Amino acid sequence: MKLRIIWLGKTRDPWIKQGVTEYSGRIERYLPLAIDELKDEKDATLEEGRRREGERLLKQLSPNAVLVALDERGQQLDSVKFAEFIGKHRDSGTTELVFAIGGSYGFSDEVRSRAGKVLALSAMTFTHQMVRPFLLEQIYRACTILNNEPYHH
Repeated sequence: MKLRIIWLGKTRDPWIKQGVTEYSGRIERYLPLAIDELKDEKDATLEEGRRREGERLLKQLSPNAVLVALDERGQQLDSVKFAEFIGKHRDSGTTELVFAIGGSYGFSDEVRSRAGKVLALSAMTFTHQMVRPFLLEQIYRACTILNNEPYHH
């Protein structure tokens, strides 16, 4: 199974870039990983920004890709359940599991409809920039859980 992360906007802060680099490298020891940064919208209305970013994101998906949208209103899973979710897709023949992190406008209804799952990393709200290394760390943690390695506990 291939993992793919799609996010809107460039990663700006050096400490976030460092976290992305660190955990991307760790994940690639377990699964192939691709990260795509898509152009985010500037100076659009909320609905127009969501629509444009949503169209841009959906064009990136292959028909067989399983899309997971990260959203503050999504379902929360603990790390073990998140690992089970990834393991289920890995073991059931999913060819591409795509995690999408929306931009400041959030996701359009079309993206939400296409998503096989909508997840929240926390009940707290984080910037879409900060979610990047948080998600990657949780994916790495899931890989270690699935391989019975001691990183988790």
